[in-house]
Amino acid sequence: MAALMPSYEGMQRMYRLKIRAGATEAVPARSILAAKQRRQLHPFFFSMGPVALSISSVLLVGLMAVLYLTQLGQAVAANQKLQDMRTQQAALQRQNQDLVNIIAEEQSPGYIAGHAQAQGLIPADPRLVQLLVVKRLERLSNASE
Repeated sequence: MAALMPSYEGMQRMYRLKIRAGATEAVPARSILAAKQRRQLHPFFFSMGPVALSISSVLLVGLMAVLYLTQLGQAVAANQKLQDMRTQQAALQRQNQDLVNIIAEEQSPGYIAGHAQAQGLIPADPRLVQLLVVKRLERLSNASE
């Protein structure tokens, strides 16, 4: 028996079941049970015929196509909504700039003087202005100080 198996130093020897010393010819019941359990666990499509496998494949590809198209439609809708929001943002920015320009124009001294004259007001002569001095009046502090 030693002549059948060469000696390999440092390597683990592997034996076949028939060559092992003291091995019986019958396969143990434990390995048969394990093989039966493995057979029960393998996927069902390995036992399917070519027609059923083809039909299943076409159905799976169709399902993936439907899911892809659904995702693509959602992405296009989100992109359209984003474009609409950007357009609305640009319009609001233009409107805001117009309002800032109107406020700046209406706060200018020339605009205020023009509207005052249109309402019949005339500029005051600084020599004719009378100042009233109120004694014991406490000065109010400004909020900016």
